[in-house]
Amino acid sequence: MAPWAGQLGDWNDRLRPLEQRYVNTPQFDVRDEPQEPRQLIWMKADGELPDDPLLHSAIMTYATDMSLLDTVMLPHRLSRLNRNLMLASIDHSVCFHRPFRCDEWFLFDQESPVSFGARGLITERVFSHDGNLAVSAVQEGLIRKVNPR
Repeated sequence: MAPWAGQLGDWNDRLRPLEQRYVNTPQFDVRDEPQEPRQLIWMKADGELPDDPLLHSAIMTYATDMSLLDTVMLPHRLSRLNRNLMLASIDHSVCFHRPFRCDEWFLFDQESPVSFGARGLITERVFSHDGNLAVSAVQEGLIRKVNPR
């Protein structure tokens, strides 16, 4: 996130519970042309975690909500850096398919098949480092332009 440090302010310097590595360009890098509504992000918990499946499920649930709305903004050349945007999750569902550990790397494959009328749908498939589908998520979000204060 170093190229956007000035725009992100103190948010950029905060400790993060999850490490993220973008396969494609991070959503903060708004391009002149609309981008495909798809993101690939490697993510894992920062540090070793105890063997508690409920803890891993809670962390994964948190992780599945971190960047979904960013994906729906890509074709519209919008970014969280826009101060005149309001973002909200309308609904968010997570399905757990097999046991996993959040202190191992996962690939989050996110895609937005539709966005219209200030709303967008995003699907997410989370693959373990060995290529197995571990988790699926779906979210509908609201993204509106508002007057800056």
